[in-house]
Amino acid sequence: MRKFVADYSLSLVLAGLFIVSWLIQSTAGWVEFAAEQEQHGQIASLFGPSGYIWTWLEATFENWQSEFLQLFTMVVLTTFLIHRHSHESRDNQDQMQEQIEQILAELKGKGT
Repeated sequence: MRKFVADYSLSLVLAGLFIVSWLIQSTAGWVEFAAEQEQHGQIASLFGPSGYIWTWLEATFENWQSEFLQLFTMVVLTTFLIHRHSHESRDNQDQMQEQIEQILAELKGKGT
């Protein structure tokens, strides 16, 4: 069990944060929904045609849609476009390789 936690600690922490934030969103949404229903003289219900479940699903899928769209855009754009000297840019690797080759050439020149 200890090895599993060590091997997957990032995923476990992110999953925990996801669940906690989802529960907070759900609770805050329910409180807002119940207050709104009370203002209109209606009883707040979880299910049914005007239940909280529909508001909750809408908010959840709007958040997910936004996040997946952002992630997809970042992946696609960074696949085809670069920003010089960024971590994703190949130019840093090329410059590093050139420097390594220069150092090796200097070391070989001094060694012989």
